[in-house]
Amino acid sequence: MRLTFLGTGNSTGVPLLQCPCSVCRSSNTKNRRLRSSVWLEVQGKSFLIDTATDLRQQALKAKIPRVDAVLYTHPHADHIHGIDELRSFNFIQKSSIPVYGNTWTCEELKTKFPYIFNPSPVEGGGIPQLTLHRIDAHEDFIDILGIRVVPLSVQHGSQECVGYRIGQVAYITDCHSIPPASLKRLEGLSILILDCLRIEPHPTHFTLKQALMTAFELKPKKTYLTHLGHELDYSKESKKLPKNIFLAYDGLVIHA
Repeated sequence: MRLTFLGTGNSTGVPLLQCPCSVCRSSNTKNRRLRSSVWLEVQGKSFLIDTATDLRQQALKAKIPRVDAVLYTHPHADHIHGIDELRSFNFIQKSSIPVYGNTWTCEELKTKFPYIFNPSPVEGGGIPQLTLHRIDAHEDFIDILGIRVVPLSVQHGSQECVGYRIGQVAYITDCHSIPPASLKRLEGLSILILDCLRIEPHPTHFTLKQALMTAFELKPKKTYLTHLGHELDYSKESKKLPKNIFLAYDGLVIHA
């Protein structure tokens, strides 16, 4: 498996518009963060986890050749609002793209993008051709184009966000707690990618301390922290981390 971090930032991205802080003014490219999403290349298939607001820019930079499926974590704007960019892949692939999400995500996608999921005749232009699949994050696994994907129910405020495990790699963003059943599904990982918004407490996201505690509990071989806000300076915070825990950055590629 080859995993590319397309974006590692929070909902505003970094730099935050008009922010004078040292991270937002930093010349370190690892402090420049588009909205969070990843590209997975596994067994000849090309998957996206989320269609971030910055998807067009991300796809051009990473040179993504095709998208075989999209796995959605949840329907907040920074994770879904690049959805219209999928129509460019439809033009190239000449086929519909399957997209997956839990009930919350599917209902919000249909409400926010009726022109895609409940279309009327369109004059001019094109619309994404997507096939929506509802998943249950508590089922043992789902088969997506022949790939075994284990969904992971995690708590994001009052709502359920979905993480995903493929083989020994797991991706979890936007959560403030992981239920015991999902922790059990996360045993024996080589790579854990985990939400880490900031240092100070937040009601719906892991802080740095909470992310580190989760990594210590699960004991993956390596942990990469993502969904990073502008309070986290790459160079400063990286020096404090244990040797097997890293801040992710846009464009980082890992193999598993």
